[in-house]
Amino acid sequence: MKKQVNVLITAASRRVALIRGFAEGLKKAGAAGRVVVTDSDPLSPGLFFCSGHHIVPLATSPDYIPAIKEICKSEDISLLIPTIDEELPIFGKHKEEFRLMGVRIPVSDEEIGNVCNDKYKTYLFFKENGLPFAETWLPDEVRKLKPELPLFIKPRFGRGAVQAYPIFKKKELDFFLDYVQDPIVQRFLPGKEYTVDVLCDFEGRVISVVPRHRMVIRSGVCDRGMTEKNQKLMALAEEAAKKLRLVGAANLQCKVDGDNIQFFEVNARFSGAIQLTINAGADFPHMMLQMLNGGVKPCIGEFEDKLTMVSYEESLYRHPANGRKN
Repeated sequence: MKKQVNVLITAASRRVALIRGFAEGLKKAGAAGRVVVTDSDPLSPGLFFCSGHHIVPLATSPDYIPAIKEICKSEDISLLIPTIDEELPIFGKHKEEFRLMGVRIPVSDEEIGNVCNDKYKTYLFFKENGLPFAETWLPDEVRKLKPELPLFIKPRFGRGAVQAYPIFKKKELDFFLDYVQDPIVQRFLPGKEYTVDVLCDFEGRVISVVPRHRMVIRSGVCDRGMTEKNQKLMALAEEAAKKLRLVGAANLQCKVDGDNIQFFEVNARFSGAIQLTINAGADFPHMMLQMLNGGVKPCIGEFEDKLTMVSYEESLYRHPANGRKN
């Protein structure tokens, strides 16, 4: 590994644990370097936990990629970590341009980013590849087929559990089909909810798989969770990652009811509670830094079982006189 490795994390927002994870990963790798972040909001908490930050346009702006390229040049970035769904296909499309600049982006190809961002396309992909996934319908299909209740409705393109609702009555279904923007409807799944963190190298080889029971969820992010070495779940997640040709960090969400496992969503990025996986011994940031030299070996199953995480809020304060924080 180079003696100096600078990391750029985009859309820092509340990703404090991830920023800290890469800072610790650099120390663990014995590499000097800085963790630089970007965001469009100057009050994003992540801006206060890094070595430097830049305010950038939204990922949907035509000025976004040029701005990120300029930052990579000025900050001598070696590794770029996208964190939000909207920018994944964009970086997937441009990652070869960045590679020629000396910047590696562990992100899936544009096509895969689009499949994972579109929850209906995700369902079709799993179905076509013989992988378990909650039955999923578009609004017109629901009205025609009238599937048995209970159901679950959410935006076809969305994150953070925004406009996601369980449906127990027909009048609720009728209301939310009009209320939720561009919705999909899924079979309501019984059982315990899990996120499976997966890390794949630049060639798509699966390096690590860590299931986490989501014991308490707040705003779509695990607030209390526990790692679990469920071999069947790990094998299914590994198979799905290979067929999707994932690159970098990703997380697969599912419900487990006894021996029955049904996936219902895939996010081709770091999960919001990646700190539990890191602290269980599957140090994704450190492994990603090793990937820069191709020196990381698969370590599936090498993490602490039954490690429990409980999270709490912490606040920062900016004083108007000098902008200092405490």
